[in-house]
Amino acid sequence: MCYMSKKADSGGIHVTRHSAAYWRVTVDIPPLNIFGPANIPQMEQAVSSIEADNEVKVVVFDSAVEGFFATHYDFLSPLEESTKFPAGRTGLQPLPDMLARLSRAPVASIALIRGRATGVGSELALACDMRFASREKAVLSQWEVGAGLVPGGGPMARLPRLMGRGRALEVLLGADDVNGELAERYGYVNRCLPDAELDQFVDRLARRIASFDKQAIAETKRLVNLASLPPDSEIAPEWGAFIDSLGRKAARDRIGKLMERGFHHPGDVETRLGHYVGELAS
Repeated sequence: MCYMSKKADSGGIHVTRHSAAYWRVTVDIPPLNIFGPANIPQMEQAVSSIEADNEVKVVVFDSAVEGFFATHYDFLSPLEESTKFPAGRTGLQPLPDMLARLSRAPVASIALIRGRATGVGSELALACDMRFASREKAVLSQWEVGAGLVPGGGPMARLPRLMGRGRALEVLLGADDVNGELAERYGYVNRCLPDAELDQFVDRLARRIASFDKQAIAETKRLVNLASLPPDSEIAPEWGAFIDSLGRKAARDRIGKLMERGFHHPGDVETRLGHYVGELAS
């Protein structure tokens, strides 16, 4: 099964069944895996399929683009393209809606992070049940505050539950890149592993979980969710704050400076975004 946008050069979200019980969802939006309004229907279709299928037990999210798990939102698309979608099934706006539903879906979800998981990529990883990162190649960040923005996909509700208030504020307000080892130490990811071992580890874990009883998986996850997931009421304000922040002068000025330096294009700004947002005032 494969869900793609109509334009081949815009990439897509691909869903592959390795077996009835084990699926992969691959972000393939070259060259940088920038997630935008064109990808919202694709991710919606993927999440809806996960929710509706009675046999799938584990889903691994990964990337087909070298160096990028998934990055920030698409700032070149007109704002009306992002605000035209109706609220999702939870009542949240489409992106936070899909992430909240993924967290509650009766399957185990795993993020395999090789490359940058920045902004939306970080938020997708946080919505998964487990996160495993490449020691050499993974970089996670919520970079938005450094650009005058407010993150919109739920990290303020999720990060404090994973790593505590102080570390969550360090990640969010520091807006800097976090490598795999620090991400593991802070609880941002479950483990960071040598890059050469990452694929085998995740595949082995996924196949192990896929061999278990679906009802036992779903019930166990449901009960863990009761003790750990934020309610939708905590996530709801974040998307509105993100959209509002896009219209502020501080954000327009900072995003403009990043664009002048090469933001949204392959190169050093996208590779070292945490460094560049820290240099915008100089």
